[in-house]
Amino acid sequence: MGKVEGQGESWHGHVTAVSVAPEYRRQQLAKKLMNLLENISEKTYNAFFVDLFVRASNAPAIKMYEKLGYVIYRRVLRYYSNEEDGFDMRKALPRDVEKKSVIPLKEPVIPEELEYD
Repeated sequence: MGKVEGQGESWHGHVTAVSVAPEYRRQQLAKKLMNLLENISEKTYNAFFVDLFVRASNAPAIKMYEKLGYVIYRRVLRYYSNEEDGFDMRKALPRDVEKKSVIPLKEPVIPEELEYD
């Protein structure tokens, strides 16, 4: 599931959730879903980037997103209900020529500092 949101240079595609049933994993379905959202964000909505949030402990997901071209943009302290940190991962789209949207922040943020435009 995904959506496009934001304003100005924060206009972006957002991955709300990616879930593949265990019996259908290892078939690159998540990659196909991600590519679909990226293409819609770019070609239909002219977004600057695509972002998503992932648990800091979810190494397999982080590795998959990195293979798809995502980078860790920032750490969000206590993002998840069990107090676990999350990573805001981003992938620049062609509209972001200078790739400003994926320059990592040096300091972590707290959930209250996130903007949901």
